[in-house]
Amino acid sequence: MSMLEVRTLAAGYGKVPVLRNARLDVGNGRIVTVIGPNGAGKTTLLAALMGLLPARGSVLYDGENVAYLTVEARVRRGMCLVPERRELFGDMAVEDNLRLGAFSRPRRNGEIENDLATVYARFPRLQERRAQRAGTLSGGERQMLALGRALMARPRLLMLDEPSLGLAPRIVRDIFQVIAGLKQTGVSILLVEQNARAALQIADYGYVLEMGEFVLEGAAAELAANPRVIETYLGLARAR
Repeated sequence: MSMLEVRTLAAGYGKVPVLRNARLDVGNGRIVTVIGPNGAGKTTLLAALMGLLPARGSVLYDGENVAYLTVEARVRRGMCLVPERRELFGDMAVEDNLRLGAFSRPRRNGEIENDLATVYARFPRLQERRAQRAGTLSGGERQMLALGRALMARPRLLMLDEPSLGLAPRIVRDIFQVIAGLKQTGVSILLVEQNARAALQIADYGYVLEMGEFVLEGAAAELAANPRVIETYLGLARAR
């Protein structure tokens, strides 16, 4: 059974259509990536799935049609989005930002403290800077914080919008290692990325989104070997 099943999804901004007839599946405990160029509709896809943008079509999450639910209701059911801009509270401390990730959860038997310790174990740098204002962190540290805050919500479906954006290659490797490791916890992941090479290396399955439509899909290893994907999305990386 899939954690997420999307059928005939269409979304846009006002009267401007961006996403057309999207069909996508994310299996339980799987990493699925959507790659494509800027302006293809990747962020629009995630916004529509999270309820941040009006959309038409079917969105089944764990067998339930959530297309008409509010953002808050989707979060309570275990859907979580880490947006491209990270949207941290810059004047608040790192630890306060993390605790906000658990705002919709009941406080039971020290669970939140345990989860906070788990996040710090995944991101030791955040523990070192737990009293520091989020707005003073480096780009890589802000991405770690955004991901850590999402994990505090105990998501069942984690959606990531361009987690590598603006980061140095070494930090990208660290972030993607963490994302790959999350699969072992049973969380399902939908990863939207321009960095096709990094995304396909950790994904189980992938889709190529161009001009608002999915034009290719398949096992991640198959997409990585596809001549069109190599030429369009991997060619420059191979030339380095």
